[in-house]
Amino acid sequence: MQPRPAAVRLLVPGNILHNSGGNVYNASLVRGLAQLGVSATVERVDGNWPVGSSEDRRRFARLLGEGSAAPDEGPAGGTVTIVDGLIASGAPEALEAAAAAGQRPWILLHMVLLDHPELEIRALSAAAGVICTSGSVAAEITRRHGTGNVHVALPGTDVGEPAEGSDPPHLVSIAALLPNKDQLIVLGALSLLQDLQWTAALVGSDEADPGYARDVRAALQESGLEARVRLAGELKGQALENEWHAADLSLLVSKVEAFGMAVTESLARGVPVVVRAGTGAVEALNLGAQHGTTPEGDESPLPGAVVVLDSDPAPLAETLRSWLTSPERQAAWRRAALAGRERLPGWDATARCVLDVIGAATPQAGHS
Repeated sequence: MQPRPAAVRLLVPGNILHNSGGNVYNASLVRGLAQLGVSATVERVDGNWPVGSSEDRRRFARLLGEGSAAPDEGPAGGTVTIVDGLIASGAPEALEAAAAAGQRPWILLHMVLLDHPELEIRALSAAAGVICTSGSVAAEITRRHGTGNVHVALPGTDVGEPAEGSDPPHLVSIAALLPNKDQLIVLGALSLLQDLQWTAALVGSDEADPGYARDVRAALQESGLEARVRLAGELKGQALENEWHAADLSLLVSKVEAFGMAVTESLARGVPVVVRAGTGAVEALNLGAQHGTTPEGDESPLPGAVVVLDSDPAPLAETLRSWLTSPERQAAWRRAALAGRERLPGWDATARCVLDVIGAATPQAGHS
């Protein structure tokens, strides 16, 4: 049996407070590692990440030097440190100093650092290796830097109860109100569908970018949809489950998306999803798709749709109109989404993958 680490510590940015996919991944990974018998902890690193101040980077360097395994000890001899890429990619000097001291942490990369490739490549080069949370991120980081020792550990999913849906159909967009998530194009599309029956909810923090949240509120008021579109804010626990339970269709139309965990969370409840073409959300949607043909010889339907979008909401409105006016399409997407629930990996699979990557044994335990 290969050696396993005595412990895993995951250093995460302390300034990302909303319910982001990265935060969910990090917390779920630690939980999955603990369930496999590996002591795992999350340590928050204060600072204005992804590129912190000089003091932020010094603080990170001090934390980084605490508790990592030296190379002659191997993973079994101490603690393996994994650093969230939002910190690591903006503070390469800390990773270089750790490497010079014989302590090479791993980087957990949720997304590329678009604005500072010169910092990112230094950090990746100093790390023991890179664990990407999607195939699209791994491909992009390899294309940008030609980096070796890049691995993929896809997000897991906690399969929920199948959604019951609503009458009229209820659409949800679950993401923090941020320019990249493009709730404005969702509102633009819905404003073109006022002749049809539906309701919608935008579920996500309005504190991550207060200026954009004000723009969303203003657009909602101008559209005249306030009676049909609810700005729910960030929901957790049973309140979020209730929103999923009422949903018939989910929208994730981010301009850039590394993976889009809202997609698999939607499929985990049998709710089909519409995503933007050219983003990692397509990878997430395909994770729940059956590829090939049905027994009848027809092409297997996606559990939703992929839409080519720029700034014009019309293509999204057209896709939603075709779904809203076709009971047959609604039923086909729903069947595909329910079937997709059975194909989604659990968080135990993610944790095992990470253990494999860092050279640990994977204990033989049942699928959770």
